[in-house]
Amino acid sequence: MGEISQFKGGEKAPNNGVYIEVGETGSNVEDPQQISMQAGEKFPETKNNDRVWKNKRSQSHPSPRNSRSTN
Repeated sequence: MGEISQFKGGEKAPNNGVYIEVGETGSNVEDPQQISMQAGEKFPETKNNDRVWKNKRSQSHPSPRNSRSTN
């Protein structure tokens, strides 16, 4: 089974990191909150009930074209 990756306000952060608001379906939102959390801290409420917190690290994926230097 996979690790839970989306969190609601009041839930505890599983890991240290920067978390960002996303839509419940994983979509980007306009003007998202971004917070730095330590493991065990409780997430604040999101700006909108249709949003959740997600680790920012899992939001960014390196481009396959630019991930390696060919020099």
